[in-house]
Amino acid sequence: MDGLESSTRWEHFPHEADMGIRGFGITKAQAFEQAALALTAVVTDLQRVAARLERHFTCEAPDDELLLVDWLNALIFEMACGHMIFAWFDVTITDRHLEGIAYGEPVDRTKHEPAVEIKGATYTELAVRQIVGNGWVAQCVVDV
Repeated sequence: MDGLESSTRWEHFPHEADMGIRGFGITKAQAFEQAALALTAVVTDLQRVAARLERHFTCEAPDDELLLVDWLNALIFEMACGHMIFAWFDVTITDRHLEGIAYGEPVDRTKHEPAVEIKGATYTELAVRQIVGNGWVAQCVVDV
């Protein structure tokens, strides 16, 4: 992987009928934040979402990959049941414990024009790994 992989960013990757999401960061926490941005970007244009309200999340898992799935599924649950959409994330990871804050607003179908509803984060293409000298990548496929 080249030096571009180390930048803090997100991307989508195709996967049959579903969507792959991938976050890159200098730290593992930044990669998780970027994966969460990629999650929101599956639903709507991030520029349409205001960071007006915050929701707090705590996740624990036996390894980094399961921690990523738990984090994303907690966000998906709040998006579906809390009718929220998020535009900014602050994540802290200590060992296998994640504390996260998601900033966003209630979904407005006219403003956000949601494209799909995400049903869940899956174990497909699931990976959280350090790229030697270039930061971290966190990815999985989400069921849409």
